[in-house]
Amino acid sequence: MKVPASEQAAPGQDASAARVAELTELLGHLTASWDEERRLLARRLHDSLGSSMTALTMHLGLLSQHLQEQPQRDRAAQMKQLLNNVIETNRKMQLQLWNDKLEFLGPKAAIAELVGDWGREHGIKARASLPDEDPEYSRPQGVALLRCAEEGLRNVLAHAQASEVDVILDDDGDQAMLTVRDNGAGPGADATSSSGHGLRLLRERARLLGGTLTLGAGPDGKGTALTLVLPKQAD
Repeated sequence: MKVPASEQAAPGQDASAARVAELTELLGHLTASWDEERRLLARRLHDSLGSSMTALTMHLGLLSQHLQEQPQRDRAAQMKQLLNNVIETNRKMQLQLWNDKLEFLGPKAAIAELVGDWGREHGIKARASLPDEDPEYSRPQGVALLRCAEEGLRNVLAHAQASEVDVILDDDGDQAMLTVRDNGAGPGADATSSSGHGLRLLRERARLLGGTLTLGAGPDGKGTALTLVLPKQAD
């Protein structure tokens, strides 16, 4: 039986589908490799640089106790403050690369810390609404949820001109939904077409996990809402 022409695959359609599948698989591999590299680099910063700086601070504190002249004590105090600044910078770099709470305590704790720190740093009222229980997620799912929160807060700071932000994580057992919602200027009519690379990469990350990422106006038509939905299927 001859297949009708209308039902036959268009020339090159099979090759195009195979190419898309290859690129999707490659993107998944690159994303996983990128996450692992960030995790390992953050761990090295903590174990080597962070530990060394903390030890230096302790040694300097002991040394300053034996200094008699005030100029020397003042110089030691300046050096200690400098070391404390380096330690804090190192801590922020570690968090930007990989939040250890994500691995040891889960996305709920990591998101709570992120929202609190971000609000204090930028002087914007930021609230985190999280489940009472600690839902279980695979590492890729947890990373995607945290990256969505990070990207949403980054966009609020860059574009929204908002004074309040809510980061909401809902989980009904079948799927997880994370929303970053603000009271700012709104996404604009061309929000989807003008999305930056961060949102595009996050959208592909969601697609690899069988989920979706949407950017639009808030529920009352005001502000912006970035929403990530992930099914809770096993990897």
